[in-house]
Amino acid sequence: RKNVIRGIHGDFKTWKLVSCIHGALYFVVVDNRKKSKNYLKWNWMILDDKNRKQVLLPPGFGNGFCVLSDEAVFSYKLAYIGQYSDVDEQFTLKWDDEKLDIDWPINNPILQKRDK
Repeated sequence: RKNVIRGIHGDFKTWKLVSCIHGALYFVVVDNRKKSKNYLKWNWMILDDKNRKQVLLPPGFGNGFCVLSDEAVFSYKLAYIGQYSDVDEQFTLKWDDEKLDIDWPINNPILQKRDK
């Protein structure tokens, strides 16, 4: 729903194809590969049901979003070898981490327990 921010989550083995199939999202991608020259750098784009953009995220990249519309449906298609990387194998970067300094479009988001 509107004003929900999902923090930056990812893992180091899963490819993700993501899209917003209903509504609109401010979508953020962060490079969390420690040996990368772009480590902790981020970028954003609008994903919505009008532009129908999709993003393919390789392992080591995290993603998060802010819901801009009243409601939104975010879709993931995952590809990985072996078992799914559940929460205990994923990384989480705090949505308001000063090292990232992400320019979110709102100040007082609704957060899930994992992102507080």
